[in-house]
Amino acid sequence: MGINIVAQNKKARHDYEILEKFEAGIVLVGAEVKALRAKRANLADAYCRFIQGELHIMNAHIAHLETTVKFYVPDTRVPRKLLLHKKELAKLFAKVHKDGYTIVPLMIYFNEKNLAKVSIAIAKGKQLHDKRADMKAKTLDREAQQSMKNRD
Repeated sequence: MGINIVAQNKKARHDYEILEKFEAGIVLVGAEVKALRAKRANLADAYCRFIQGELHIMNAHIAHLETTVKFYVPDTRVPRKLLLHKKELAKLFAKVHKDGYTIVPLMIYFNEKNLAKVSIAIAKGKQLHDKRADMKAKTLDREAQQSMKNRD
C-alpha cells in the first residue's frame, strides 16, 4: 500500500542542502482533506515558521474544490499548524534560532493509516556555486548512465 504523495517541493532540494527530516501531522479545516485527496495542493513557495512556540507551515496552497460548500470559501494560503512531539519542536527551535538553519516542507502525503502528513526538513541554504556543482554532477551521471545503456 505505502504512501500516497499529494504534493512535492522540488525546488527545496535544489535551493537547500537537506540535513535532517521529520514527519509532522497537519491541522486541516473544512474540505481541505478532500482537496488533498484530489491532489489540489502546491508547496512551491512554502516554508515553516514558529508562531508562539508552535510550528506552522506558511504559504502552502491547498485549493478549494468546486464540489464542496460554496458559502464558506477558506483562504487557500492560510498558515496551518504542524503537529510534532515536544522534543522534536525543541530540537527544531534550537536549530533555527541558534544555528541559523531553515525548516522547509518537502512533501504532503497520506500515510498507511490515511492520515495527512507533511515531511519537513532542517536545511541549509546552498550557494550558487554549490547549485552549479550539483547540476554538473547530475548531468555527468545522466550521461554515464546513457552511455552504459547504449553500450549494451
